[in-house]
Amino acid sequence: MKLATLKDGTRDGKLVVVNERLTYCTEAAHIAPSLQAALDDWGKVAPKLALLAESLSHEAVPMLRFHEHNALSPLPRAYQWADGSAYVNHVELVRRARGAKMPETFWTDPLMYQGGSDTFVAPRDPIRMRDEAWGIDMEGEIAVVTGDVPMGASAEEARNAILLVLLVNDVSLRGLIPAELAKGFGFFQSKPSSAFSPVAVTPDELGDAWKGGKLHLPLHVDLNGEPFGRANAGIDMTFEFGELIAHAAKTRDLCAGTVIGSGTVSNKLEGGPGKPVAQGGAGYSCIAEIRMIETIETGSAKTPFLKSGDTVRIEMPDEEGHSIFGAIEQTVDVSDEA
Repeated sequence: MKLATLKDGTRDGKLVVVNERLTYCTEAAHIAPSLQAALDDWGKVAPKLALLAESLSHEAVPMLRFHEHNALSPLPRAYQWADGSAYVNHVELVRRARGAKMPETFWTDPLMYQGGSDTFVAPRDPIRMRDEAWGIDMEGEIAVVTGDVPMGASAEEARNAILLVLLVNDVSLRGLIPAELAKGFGFFQSKPSSAFSPVAVTPDELGDAWKGGKLHLPLHVDLNGEPFGRANAGIDMTFEFGELIAHAAKTRDLCAGTVIGSGTVSNKLEGGPGKPVAQGGAGYSCIAEIRMIETIETGSAKTPFLKSGDTVRIEMPDEEGHSIFGAIEQTVDVSDEA
């Protein structure tokens, strides 16, 4: 089943069930007023939502045209947003670009940071910033939403707690990151609000593409209308989502509605760091990665970070070319009024 949250003037929006092709939806407020409310009582609510989805597929319930521009992020705010770095290829490139050796533990113990979750950006709303010098970058990722996860859960238990899958643009301010990390206390100002895909889907909706806690399909990232990234999210993912969730739950319970991100989707190419799409490669899911490769190969980065007016689009089609989650499409808006 596919779920979305429509703008209705409130913080948490209005929950709707969306059909497979993302063309129509039907209101679900009589079952749960919000997606968080549904997640809090998923065992009872999910079967009712599934029946509603079945009725929608047969056009047996009142229908509305589904417009992605009217959607909030499926969870407009969440109790917790933790982002991993499951594609260690990406981490390795970051460290190589600055001449640092990557510790071997990075291959066995996931990196993760806890981000702000009080305000997620709608998938078609702008990336509003005040200064281009902050080094604005997109990061195309996969994310999952969990049910309740007990402290100390195993990877298998954690994997079974995944209720929904969605896409995310984890915006990063590269110019602010070094100074923050130098303080030894992690990200804060350098990680503004993220945006999620218009639609979240249950894992069963993904069919054979969802296996082993990974989503085995290419993530399409476009910059200003041109292909920028086509990395397959199921390839080179060192830590699957069960392992990421178990890592987050090592010392705490996770409540229903916890969102866990994969980190920037990144593929190697023939053992190397990867090539642009235009050169036959899988491309990149963030600008920092191509800048790292430029630095490694030529001694300096050439590709600029995002500027005001630039447009980022993140989407994942199924094997027939149909959009699964809808598209995150955001234009950068840099002004003193942001």
